Amino acid sequence: MRIYDVSLSISQSLPVWPGDPPIQVSRIQKMEDGAPANVTVMKMGAHVGTHVDAPYHFLGGETPTVEKLSLKLLTGRAYVLHLPDRVNLITAEVLKTVEFPPRLRRVLFRTRNSQEWGGGPRPFNADFVGLSADGAQYLVERGVRLVGVDYLSVAPFNDPIPTHQVLLKAGVVVLEGLDLSQVSQGRYTLYCLPLKLAGSDGAPARAILVGA
Repeated sequence: MRIYDVSLSISQSLPVWPGDPPIQVSRIQKMEDGAPANVTVMKMGAHVGTHVDAPYHFLGGETPTVEKLSLKLLTGRAYVLHLPDRVNLITAEVLKTVEFPPRLRRVLFRTRNSQEWGGGPRPFNADFVGLSADGAQYLVERGVRLVGVDYLSVAPFNDPIPTHQVLLKAGVVVLEGLDLSQVSQGRYTLYCLPLKLAGSDGAPARAILVGA
């Protein structure tokens, strides 16, 4: 058994979505200064690093917030699909060329985005690979219940709303900001636990994959 940590480390060097507050992590008590313990404080948005979107994020109203997401959807068998670097947008046309395993419920997309997470701090990259609305609809029609991606949004930067709405209206869990750079295509068991933030539209998560 091998465990892959596919979560991003939260630090001040991690890029955030344009317009979101920067990540601030600092110690307010330091043992080297005579304090009895080290104490760290954090200030950041709910959608930093590896995180989960709740339906409330793009649907509002009485839709579920993050603490109400099903743990059964956030844990279980998952398939990592490694797409070629030439893929710029994950459309229905692209997905129709893929041979998915039967009874697919959770799919994680490894794209050229995963190259962003190695080699030190990088600025936000608006040219990331996202999932189109028709690609999202194709996955919904196949019965997929969780979609994971290797950048900070499941949807392309210049058109974020339609993809999110298709997935979230169908009750699909959206898992964003994965680091799949060390994970090969294939079947795994996913364990993803977002922070239980009451009433929030999303939350940072620790996600791991367990493989043979």
